[in-house]
Amino acid sequence: MSDLRTKRVRFAYGAITSIFLILQGWAATQYLSESPGVTEVVIALGYPLYVMKILAAANLLGIAALVVSSSVALREWAYAGFVFEAAGAFASHLCAGDSHTFVVLPVISLTLALASYASWKQLLRQAGLRRRHYGFGLAPRDPAETRA
Repeated sequence: MSDLRTKRVRFAYGAITSIFLILQGWAATQYLSESPGVTEVVIALGYPLYVMKILAAANLLGIAALVVSSSVALREWAYAGFVFEAAGAFASHLCAGDSHTFVVLPVISLTLALASYASWKQLLRQAGLRRRHYGFGLAPRDPAETRA
């Protein structure tokens, strides 16, 4: 891959991920502060208020995993958590019959998460750091060990 293409992908990853993490951080602060608007929506969807604290903790842990961690598996789990949260929010708002604004916001979050994930994976491929797919993340056993 060309050096220019790598720079473009790195810039796209940085920009998309920054926007995504800022939005997730904003959501976490809204959950933690029990913002009246967010609290009203959570109650209208039929969820207990403690769900906001769980989502806030999950968002903050996911943000930390993407910003600090060099572990490929931990980053993938963080992205998976963000996708589950966005998909759940989309389904909840859709089933509740909320306005299109409430339905589209999780789709935007999901799109940003997937774009960030795709650009991150592209950077890994360009760097030649493909993850080896061993069972449960373990390296293959030594053939000599299996004979004993």
